[in-house]
Amino acid sequence: MTRLGPKLRAIRQERGLTLDAVASAAELTKGFLSLVERGQTAVSVPNLLRVCDILGVSVGALFDFPDSAMVRSGHGAPLEMGGSGIREYLLTPATERHVQVMRTVLQPGGGSGGAYTLDSKTIVAVVVRGRLRLAVDGQDMVLGAGDCYTFSARSPHAWENADPGESEVIWSIAPPIPTGSPGRG
Repeated sequence: MTRLGPKLRAIRQERGLTLDAVASAAELTKGFLSLVERGQTAVSVPNLLRVCDILGVSVGALFDFPDSAMVRSGHGAPLEMGGSGIREYLLTPATERHVQVMRTVLQPGGGSGGAYTLDSKTIVAVVVRGRLRLAVDGQDMVLGAGDCYTFSARSPHAWENADPGESEVIWSIAPPIPTGSPGRG
C-alpha cells in the first residue's frame, strides 16, 4: 500500500481534515489510519470506501490508469483498492467510459476484507486460475478456473482466495467506477 496511503493523506490535508476527525468518522483508530496513510498496513475494501466517502472522493479518484488502450499480458497499472494479500492491476485506460477491467492476483488467504458495494451497475467476475470464494447478497459460492458470475455492483459482496495457491480473477465493472467526487462521477 505504498501509493494509496500518501494519496489519502494528501486528499485529507487538502480538505483541511484532521487524522482524528477522519478516523473517528470512519470508526477506525487514529493509529490504524496513520499506518494506512504511511503505507505501513493494508486497509480492507469496506474501510477504504468509508474513508473515501468521508473525504468526499470516489475510490476511482485514487486510480492510476494505463497509458495505452493496449495492455500486455502480466502488465497493467498497479491498483490499490483495499484488501489484503492481493495484487491488482487496472487494464483499461481512463478514456474508457463504458467498462472497467481489473486483474486481481490473490495470495492464499487474500481477499476484500469484508462486504462492500460500488457506485456502478454490473460486475462480472471471471476466475482465470485457482478458486474464488464469492459472497453476494448473503449467497456464498466458490468459483473455479473458467467460472464466471455476474451480479449487481450495488449488492453487498465480499471475496477471498479459496485455493491453497494463488488465484487470479478478471473483474469487469460497468459502467466504470467514478473517478470524481461521489455522485458526480
